[in-house]
Amino acid sequence: MKNYNQTKLVITGIGITSAIGQGKTAFTQALMQGQSSFGIMKRQGRQKNTSFIGAEISELYIPESISKRVLRTATFTEQAAMAALYEAWEEAKLGEVDAERVGLIVGGSNFQQREIMQIYGSYADKASFIRPTYGLSFMDSDVCGLCTEQFGIKGLAYTVGGASASGQLAIIQAVQAVWSGQVDVCIAIGALMDLSYLECHALRALGAMGSDRYADEPSSACRPFDKNHNGFIYGEACGVVVIERADYAKMREVKPYAAISGYGMAMDANRNPNPSYDGEVRAVKKALEQACLTAADIDYINPHGTGSAIGDETELKALKDCGLSHAYINATKSVTGHGLSAAGAVEVIATMLQMKESRLHPTKNLEEPIDSSFNWVKGEAVAHTIKNAISLSMGFGGINTAICLQSY
Repeated sequence: MKNYNQTKLVITGIGITSAIGQGKTAFTQALMQGQSSFGIMKRQGRQKNTSFIGAEISELYIPESISKRVLRTATFTEQAAMAALYEAWEEAKLGEVDAERVGLIVGGSNFQQREIMQIYGSYADKASFIRPTYGLSFMDSDVCGLCTEQFGIKGLAYTVGGASASGQLAIIQAVQAVWSGQVDVCIAIGALMDLSYLECHALRALGAMGSDRYADEPSSACRPFDKNHNGFIYGEACGVVVIERADYAKMREVKPYAAISGYGMAMDANRNPNPSYDGEVRAVKKALEQACLTAADIDYINPHGTGSAIGDETELKALKDCGLSHAYINATKSVTGHGLSAAGAVEVIATMLQMKESRLHPTKNLEEPIDSSFNWVKGEAVAHTIKNAISLSMGFGGINTAICLQSY
């Protein structure tokens, strides 16, 4: 396995749009206070004689530089992507980079289901009136097309699907693109997965999405690693990170958030949604090996931590058997909800913001941990200087990823 420390890769820009806040400042403040926004979802197309709990973005701010003509036909997923990308783009000073040396990887697939469902309903009996742009927008690649057009990106661009591991998978692909010299800078987007009521029904039927147990108290429904967990709670989000060589960032006087010291990816050889202890262990060990770290070097873990009974238990067993139970651990999804395709990118961002603040956010609703031997951050934020962190994602279809982040 190649050692990426030979060519230090760093993250120089981040952008975040979420239900708990848009932009780094608002997101960080809410995260550190454990301020969630769970409730009965109200976005059109999310409910049909149902009352699914989730966290929705209350208001999406779109920068003035984004074409109003484009916005008229942009989906909600695309609007969130452009808003988050703008923040990361400006911070990393990408306007100073040759457009042909900038790449874009969009993490996620089938992420515009609610809007597609709305179109089906509106044009079911009058298909000839459907707008021609639907011939573009129903494809995942339209997010790439829209973002490259608006930001003038002329290097590589494509989508990569890995279910709930999509955000991290996009980051891994971006690392490979920069490290191999295909581009000098590569942007990874964890795209907003816009669920319709059909996906909500199916995910609940699978036993993955939380039930109506906390219908009268939605703020208590999302409970990763707690004995009363009973499934994930959805949360709208989009996360963007900019990856490049450390020396290239220095030329533009851009200060990195963190270095990516290694990653691991492993498959379960299993189509189904159940997690795999073996797959998670292999992903963690690959990431540590590539980063030239031992388990003892890791002082903070940002786990997948969805709140599903089998998922939480399998993940903690894997972490313990990898020798990581000493490190501080919290669950970002307890505050943000599960962004599905966006989750991995959002949690890498959360990790770096905690690095910057030297503070770890609380785990909301963690009252009785299923394994008390871990070094939990529970109801209050904790002061801690992160040197080496590991962030994990797992996706349906047997996809396991892990990324090591090092303070810079």
